[in-house]
Amino acid sequence: MSDTLFPLPPAEAAAATSEAETQRGEPRLERADRHQLRLQPQTMDELVPADHVVRAVWKYVESLPLAPLYEEVLAVEGQAGRPAIDPKLLVALWLYATIQGVGSARELAGLTVEHNAYRWLCGGVSVCYHTLSDFRTAHGAWCDQMLTHSVAVLVHAQVVDLKRIAEDGLRVRASAGASSFRRRETLEGCWAEAQAHVADLKREQEAHPEAAGTKAAKARERAAREREERVKQALQELPQIEAAKQEQDRAKARVSTTDAEARVMKMADGGFRPAYNVQLAATTAGQAIVAVSVTNSGSDMGQMPAMVKQVEERFETRPQEWLVDGGHAKKEDIETVSEKGTTVYAPVQKPKKADVDPHQPRATDSEAIAAWRQRMGTPEAKEIYKDRAATIECVNAQARQRELKQVTVRGTAKVLAVVLWYALAHNLMRALALGVVACAGP
Repeated sequence: MSDTLFPLPPAEAAAATSEAETQRGEPRLERADRHQLRLQPQTMDELVPADHVVRAVWKYVESLPLAPLYEEVLAVEGQAGRPAIDPKLLVALWLYATIQGVGSARELAGLTVEHNAYRWLCGGVSVCYHTLSDFRTAHGAWCDQMLTHSVAVLVHAQVVDLKRIAEDGLRVRASAGASSFRRRETLEGCWAEAQAHVADLKREQEAHPEAAGTKAAKARERAAREREERVKQALQELPQIEAAKQEQDRAKARVSTTDAEARVMKMADGGFRPAYNVQLAATTAGQAIVAVSVTNSGSDMGQMPAMVKQVEERFETRPQEWLVDGGHAKKEDIETVSEKGTTVYAPVQKPKKADVDPHQPRATDSEAIAAWRQRMGTPEAKEIYKDRAATIECVNAQARQRELKQVTVRGTAKVLAVVLWYALAHNLMRALALGVVACAGP
């Protein structure tokens, strides 16, 4: 009886198999050859498929009123100088980059060489990151006009209406470190040091004029002057922060020497970091962003009236309903907005006493506040208020997915310009989703 589970092959067969394996040749494989010259005729237009979203972006940009951007181009026919990059190309690059979550000019410049979609947009035009960075922040006023234009297109197509709007704020990390915040005494020392450094460089240039024109010398001078300007701006911002604090805490007021307009805020994760407060307002029908603002206030209180006014000025119409969360529910703001004909939907603060009905008017309530309390206790108001989270929380989440988490620019004006690009990219994607802009075809 055999000691094995299955019968073994004869010894002669095993020996033959072993000999065949020994004589087996090397594996025949297809290996990468990166030095072989290849001719691959291809047009730039063949880099992306016909239904690629980048084509829709280009088609959309071609429909925009770009005259104000062309008026700023200094290079003109008949005069010396290098041709300027077409503003249409730069607009398309930043819109598509924002949609893809690219917020760095350096990264975008690299993609224009390495990624087919960006190469298709460029069409052989070389773009450096300095040009991209300057263009994004230099045209905030035009972006603001295009935000109005983008919403007007959606309203005209009857896929968006301005009757009911939801607002919320999100904190965006500033381009400043927590360690860059200094108190008055330290700032004054930094100011004196910066001034002395600029004076030393000036004396050095006067003593050695032959070296003053070198690239390294100009870079040192520029860095010193920028440092001096940042510290000066920090000192100018300090009185505003001191005035907001109680008298015994004013000596603790601090300002960043990197971004003087940034403020330390409580973030969504509970931590405290330098940031800006970005306010977005969107329509519940269609989820189009209709208003944008950037402040360095850590609270949402007081933001609602300005946003309602912005919508009214943009579109010459006043929203019928405005939905906000409890962080915006300041009584003075509710009164201001309600007096002009807009109905506010915001949760009523829970009273300290359990037996008190929060929806019953109080003796100290104004007419607008009493009406708000009673309104929020009705089933109809609760049903309407559900649109707030379904609208603006979705818009905020999409902004986060497109990496609106931290800005790489400094100052409220530049941060606002960046946020406007995000709003334009969002509205473009809404236009695609709602069928207003075609998503296919060359």
